Amino acid sequence: MTIAEELRSRNFSELSGLILIFVEVPLLLRICPTSEKFDVFIRRFTTNYMRAIMYGLMSLIQWLSIIRKTTSLIAAAVLLLASAICYLIAGLKGQGFVGSKTLGGQGVAQMIV
Repeated sequence: MTIAEELRSRNFSELSGLILIFVEVPLLLRICPTSEKFDVFIRRFTTNYMRAIMYGLMSLIQWLSIIRKTTSLIAAAVLLLASAICYLIAGLKGQGFVGSKTLGGQGVAQMIV
């Protein structure tokens, strides 16, 4: 199924999962062929507040998708909501976002080259 077909079927779980992987593992932006627009979009989520908003919206989408019929997506909705709350608390406490070198944060470019 293509991304266009996924959007037409209103099944956003796979698309949100793809975005989540690229946000949480920045190394993928360096090794996967992606467009400049996609890279700029993903790089917007570098602060705790932006990540809280992203996780909150993804959680909301999952909650809305289980209104008609309760499925196992409830687990994803709960975990995404918990992540959103944690990022929001970190932002309110003034904690800076810390990236991991293991997953592609600062310093990985030097290791690849």
